[in-house]
Amino acid sequence: MKEKELERLTEIKKIDNSVYDEGYEYICGIDEAGRGPLAGPVVVAAVIMPKDSMIEGVNDSKKVSEKKREKLYDLITEEAIAYGVGIVDQNEIDRINILNATKAGLTEAVKSLKTKPDVILVDALTNIDTCGIQYRSIVKGDAKSYSIAAASIIAKVTRDRIMREWDKIYPQYGFEKHKGYGTAAHIAAIKEHGLSPLHRLSFVKNIIGEKD
Repeated sequence: MKEKELERLTEIKKIDNSVYDEGYEYICGIDEAGRGPLAGPVVVAAVIMPKDSMIEGVNDSKKVSEKKREKLYDLITEEAIAYGVGIVDQNEIDRINILNATKAGLTEAVKSLKTKPDVILVDALTNIDTCGIQYRSIVKGDAKSYSIAAASIIAKVTRDRIMREWDKIYPQYGFEKHKGYGTAAHIAAIKEHGLSPLHRLSFVKNIIGEKD
């Protein structure tokens, strides 16, 4: 590992290591993918990494290429003590709103862990149901905590894989490329083809009927 990458990983592990220094053994990082798209689910990932884990390249998923994320996903899930995901679909997002859907996905992810964490580090969320486990909310945690960064990669890769599968069913929308986000091409496809069952009605209601 190059010295610069070692320094970066050492920096991103400072928060995690400070929590270990308090006497905790199992730290769970939690992050989500898919709060902003016009279509598809929101995915929340929870992961407990070994204390000495130092996987080269682990970072906020937004700073990592799609190809590299896929490789990191395999390395993270192989090394993890435990990991789980919560997936909340577009219908539930419309029913309870995206914030509540994200919180519901978080609870699902925590419940799916095979090892119970001692403490949870979560990216920004508060007022959440962590099944009685204490948590700490860290703003921009996916760029500040190794555990949260690892969770961000699991969440992003899981959701991207889901959207690629949906692309096979609804190829006219280009989900494989934009993963449901509101790109110009996606909005144009909605105007041309109308909505699919995958679209979040609460997110796209202003698009249908717009005049160019």
